[in-house]
Amino acid sequence: MTKHITTTNPATDETLATYDLMSTETAFGKLEASHAAFKDWKTKSHNERAKKLRDIAARLRDNADKFANLMTMEMGKLLRDGKMEVELCARIFEYTAENGPSELADEERKHTGGKKRGIVTYSPIGVIYSIQPWNFPLYQPVRVLAANLMAGNGVILKHASICTGSGLLLRDVCLAAGLPEGLFDVLVIDHDTSDKVIEHKLVRGVTMTGSDGAGRHIGQLAAKNLKKTVLELGSNDAYLVLDDADISLAVKTCVQGRLFNNGETCVSAKRFVVTEANYDAFVTGFVDAMKAVKMGDPMKDDTQLGPVSSKDQFDTLCEQVSKSVEGGADLLCGGKPPEGKGQYYPPTVLANCKPGTPAYDDELFGPVASIIKARDDKDAMRIANDSRYGLGGGIFTKDEEKAIALARDHFDTGMVRINSFGTADPNMPFGGVKDSGYGREHGGFGMKEFVNAKAIFIGAE
Repeated sequence: MTKHITTTNPATDETLATYDLMSTETAFGKLEASHAAFKDWKTKSHNERAKKLRDIAARLRDNADKFANLMTMEMGKLLRDGKMEVELCARIFEYTAENGPSELADEERKHTGGKKRGIVTYSPIGVIYSIQPWNFPLYQPVRVLAANLMAGNGVILKHASICTGSGLLLRDVCLAAGLPEGLFDVLVIDHDTSDKVIEHKLVRGVTMTGSDGAGRHIGQLAAKNLKKTVLELGSNDAYLVLDDADISLAVKTCVQGRLFNNGETCVSAKRFVVTEANYDAFVTGFVDAMKAVKMGDPMKDDTQLGPVSSKDQFDTLCEQVSKSVEGGADLLCGGKPPEGKGQYYPPTVLANCKPGTPAYDDELFGPVASIIKARDDKDAMRIANDSRYGLGGGIFTKDEEKAIALARDHFDTGMVRINSFGTADPNMPFGGVKDSGYGREHGGFGMKEFVNAKAIFIGAE
């Protein structure tokens, strides 16, 4: 009996589409096709590759409504956020096209006491296997795809099953933009077949975004087969509200940071570490703002919060909140999902969160905020770093220079926002430390993760 993937609209619980799982032989055939296309693609100049990336950006914009509608139906993203995601992806392709030729250009160096000429060249290595999650169905694969196409590699995507349609649409749009057939393709496969793909000799690198548990498995398997990896894993980002913070700004920004993309973002603001001086004022303002959020149909313009992505995600969130309350957390609002169709979880605030509970230790992927009281600024930084994760974080203070010093010298994380919230920027590196993974994307760094930095020595010794 053939195995299938069935996608479901989390807002209505209606079935969207059914896809046949590919056999191992079919998956390997796509690897072989990508490798064959790579052998020609690698010979193209940086400028030739850049032109194709610009063509893809234009096609993405042409299909913005189609992508946005599909993403909303597959995982519940607000429709307007889906349109923003498409535009971000178009800009990533354009940024990569604009900056790729200089980032990847040969470097002239000297060797043997500075007397002889050397060249460092950044050569593509082959097919890169990209394993991506559902929370940003277009952005997650695009940030890998744009960088590696620019570098001269082929890319094979395994997307999350719930947004299979988005992955296939991206492939079709790239083909329509003139990308060589096979160079980028999508596998619709199960986890066992995915492991075999990692082991395949034609896969030269593996990049994955997802949970730290999945990252450990994939990282170990790739390492066993001597494949380089880039892992962007979960996080429990702390946003610090220091003694001299602008409370109004902090409340507004932290609510935005917690609820963006229905709270399902790896760099969401999740833990809010507030000093005693501001605790009561922040909690009051934050809870009031969360209670005022309008939850409903993600297709409607006035909706501020849609459903979480799936029944599995909904059940996980319910269990995490329940265990946190049992562990001593105070439920200040939310926590009681409405009856009826759809995977809707209300804006929820937990305070007095304790170590050893999900609200303190784990990533809550949904509209649930964890508030933790700190004695002072120093204690707030201690609590922020008291986490196995280190992807992003934030600092609210009126002293910008103090914030920069804390971010640079003390915050054990890959990215820090000061008096603001945001997700990704094409011109800034993206990635984390500790259980949040390793490697960097964006900012030119992603283009060099899967290349051979090759040394060429000129002249006899």
